[in-house]
Amino acid sequence: MRDWIAVIVAVLGVLLVLAGGVLITLQALGERRPLAAAPEPTPSFEADYGTEANPAQPRPAPTVPVTDRLFGAVKNPSAADRLIFWGIILLVLSAIAAGAISFDFGAKGGG
Repeated sequence: MRDWIAVIVAVLGVLLVLAGGVLITLQALGERRPLAAAPEPTPSFEADYGTEANPAQPRPAPTVPVTDRLFGAVKNPSAADRLIFWGIILLVLSAIAAGAISFDFGAKGGG
C-alpha cells in the first residue's frame, strides 16, 4: 500500500510540474495584452517657457534591483509557479513515502 501511495503522489507531482511548464510556455508563446499607455509627463521648466526638450531622446527606464525582483517573484508567484511549487512538494512527499528519504531520530540516556 505504501508503494501505491508513493507512485500516485509521484505521478501527481510530475503532472503538476509539467502543467506549470506548459502554462509558462503558453504564456510566452501566446498573445499578450497591449501595455497600458504611459502617463503624460508633468510640465517641466522648458515647457513652461517655450523651450522644447529633445523628444527624440528617450528617457532611461528605472532599474529595479535583482533582489527586489526575486522577492517580488516569491511574494507574488504566478499560477504556473504555484503549480510547480506544489509539484515539487508532492515529489518530495512521494520520495519520503517510498523510503528514498528517511528520517531517524534517536536519543540515549547516560549510563
